Amino acid sequence: MRAAAMEAVNEPLVVRDLPDPTLEPHGAIVRVEANGVCRSDWHAWVGDWKWIGVEFDFPHVMGHEFCGVVEESGTHARRFKPGDRVIVPFSQGEGTCEHCLAGHSNVCDNRLVPGFSYWGGFGRYSHVPHADFNLVAMPDSLDFNVGAALGCRYMTSFYGVAERAKIGAGEWVAVYGCGGIGLAAVQIATALGANVIGVDVDPEKLKFATDIGAVDTVLAANQDPVEAVLEITKGGAHVAIDALGIKTTCQNAMRSLRTRGRHLQIGQTGHDEQGMIEFPIDVMLGKSLTVVATNGMPAARYGTMLNMIEAGKLNPQKLITRNIPLEQAGTVLASMNDYKTLGFVVIDRY
Repeated sequence: MRAAAMEAVNEPLVVRDLPDPTLEPHGAIVRVEANGVCRSDWHAWVGDWKWIGVEFDFPHVMGHEFCGVVEESGTHARRFKPGDRVIVPFSQGEGTCEHCLAGHSNVCDNRLVPGFSYWGGFGRYSHVPHADFNLVAMPDSLDFNVGAALGCRYMTSFYGVAERAKIGAGEWVAVYGCGGIGLAAVQIATALGANVIGVDVDPEKLKFATDIGAVDTVLAANQDPVEAVLEITKGGAHVAIDALGIKTTCQNAMRSLRTRGRHLQIGQTGHDEQGMIEFPIDVMLGKSLTVVATNGMPAARYGTMLNMIEAGKLNPQKLITRNIPLEQAGTVLASMNDYKTLGFVVIDRY
């Protein structure tokens, strides 16, 4: 199969032929039709996340935000057959641990992540283990570009916004970091009736946030974002979201909350923080704040999100800014060094 292979840390990807995946009894081989290039891919490419065990044998095929068509299904796989259109959630489980059995496969004790645990969507084919448990049927009304967007960033935002933070109509929501996951949060919180403020250092990303529903924006490069959010909301946001995962955005998000507000942590840290960020404990105590973290979304919980998309309440297509061939995947990754990507960039030609 053709794949954009990682052959060394922080070196250009190489498009080359690699062996097709081997079918296992419980799995399915998916022909990848579209794959989003996500900042998590960038973290792995530059050698981040070694402190959580992310290291590869080379060559390695990344890509964890994809969809496609089932080519083959294993002898023990029952739910999906060749020709079925499927979304591949990145947060996967093996189906037997206590969390999987309780419906929380996104935090499986033995979690699996395509592009990390096994070769992913930067190749033409990927073998998805425990296919009955980890694949999601993709409605015929959705094209593959949208399906790719639902593999990681959009569904992570949806689960965090709708189910973890439980954002409701009329609430003020401040989204710190308007990259792909932050913009998804802007759109989803708006659809749920919230008043959303986008916060970023990039005017172009803030304009994008306004275009998809933000009622106000804060250019953090030119002003104190905490003071600005407190002023706009007349006392603080009900919910603040750190969609980036750096010390500044995390702490500013918490300090932007009103009394009894909720902080939602979606962004994962990088090399500078290595998983550790100090919290403003006295502010948290004084305001009785709630801190909620989120990771992916269980495959079993896709129904509500897909229903909203099919009904036109959500439109992930609006977040897709560029489609590229496989050969350009490495260039897009390199542009993330300076946060240059806007919205979702999707590989749709293999």
